[in-house]
Amino acid sequence: MLCEKCHQNEAAVHFTEVINGKKKEMHLCESCASELQPEGFSFMPQINFHNFLGGLMGHNVGPGSFTKTATKDLSCEVCGLSEKEFARRGLLGCGECYESFKHTLDSLVKRIHGTNEHNGKLPERSSDRVKLIKEIESLRNQLRQAVEAEEFERAAQLRDSIRDVEKRLEQEG
Repeated sequence: MLCEKCHQNEAAVHFTEVINGKKKEMHLCESCASELQPEGFSFMPQINFHNFLGGLMGHNVGPGSFTKTATKDLSCEVCGLSEKEFARRGLLGCGECYESFKHTLDSLVKRIHGTNEHNGKLPERSSDRVKLIKEIESLRNQLRQAVEAEEFERAAQLRDSIRDVEKRLEQEG
């Protein structure tokens, strides 16, 4: 798919906006997307991703100001990136930053997604086998919780469901 702005490069950045049930999409190359970054993504309302990210991290971000509301400023021991700089740029400096900013990243992901546990969807083209494995994993988690809560009747039903799904998985293989 070509960039909708320059019509020359391959689109690598895809924006989707849904307002009042109306969906608007924009597909841009990296170059055109970076040109839009300073003023926002040309969607309404105008927002700058880095300011948005900084706000989620507890920073007051505005024209000419960048102050942190929290008391301590973390920095990565390997690359020296500060939490303040991470919030301003929206990019981590190295692989060790994930560990250095673990608490900040965990709370940030939780604020954005509602949880910091990945429960994403599987692609439509993924095999039924993968879906069955995920279903078994989910049922086993439910079974563990039922046993801990001493809900033995529910646990027996879940055990039976796991066996059924495992049989379907064997038939797939």
